[in-house]
Amino acid sequence: MAQKIRIIGVPMDLGQSRRGVDMGPSALRVAGLQSRLKQLGHTVDDIGNMPVKQPEEQPYGEKRAKYLHEIAETCRGLAEMTEKTLAEGFFPLVLGGDHSIAIGTCSGVSDFFRKQSKKIGCLWLDAHGDMNTPESSPSGNVHGMPLASLIGYGAPELVELLGFKPKVEPRNVAIVGVRDLDAKERRLVKDSGVHAFTMRDIDERGMREVMSEALRFARDDAEGIAVSVDMDLIDPADAPGVGTPVRGGITYREAHLAMEMIADSEAMASFEVVEINPVIDLHNKTALLGVEMVLSALGKKIL
Repeated sequence: MAQKIRIIGVPMDLGQSRRGVDMGPSALRVAGLQSRLKQLGHTVDDIGNMPVKQPEEQPYGEKRAKYLHEIAETCRGLAEMTEKTLAEGFFPLVLGGDHSIAIGTCSGVSDFFRKQSKKIGCLWLDAHGDMNTPESSPSGNVHGMPLASLIGYGAPELVELLGFKPKVEPRNVAIVGVRDLDAKERRLVKDSGVHAFTMRDIDERGMREVMSEALRFARDDAEGIAVSVDMDLIDPADAPGVGTPVRGGITYREAHLAMEMIADSEAMASFEVVEINPVIDLHNKTALLGVEMVLSALGKKIL
């Protein structure tokens, strides 16, 4: 079904210690994102990139949550832009940037539905749980904290963004493809009530069954689903240019099946793709795959 899509670029790498993911939005645009969405019949409004501070501009501040103030400021702007996009009848397609931007995207979607007395679910497709807090994080990198913030754990500047928490109930969160958790983070994933599907689940049960269950949890009593895709979900053989690569990820075809099932659900309220790092990529391979995945999530079919 043809949609009005608004592309929002967020070139942020404040949440990540390896530089380069700030070029992710450009890499996706170079890979033909806008023209290929138009070929599917969608109307596309690319509003360019949000202004984001560079790490060189200021000290990182609190070492347990580096650049916290600047990240919170960017996420607030993104949340407001995401909510405005939905209010104007557009579908928000957000290009990262490191994964800390998800706090902004998801907060904006949640606030839009909250004002209609409705709630949202969240599908988090990622090699990592992103459920650290400043107390548990070994690195202090905020890109490892966004999902914890969205369900109500962590720095108040992020947790209480837009003045309410949680942005999504843990029982409506499904993490798919996780295979790399920190020791203290593992406890929060287990105790919080989110539904985590590891690579073992995908190996044993197959992507179809895992995605079917993940979508069911995310949609349970929720109006729409915020979908957040970290490209490190996919094995580095197919997606080498990512912020934090981890061996043993999902395959090219499994990635497309997951996206196609999201499209079939007709429940997606927003989509973001993050952590593409062209500095360590091969011929923009990861961004080209990212564009293909966006297309599959927005209705492209083989037949």
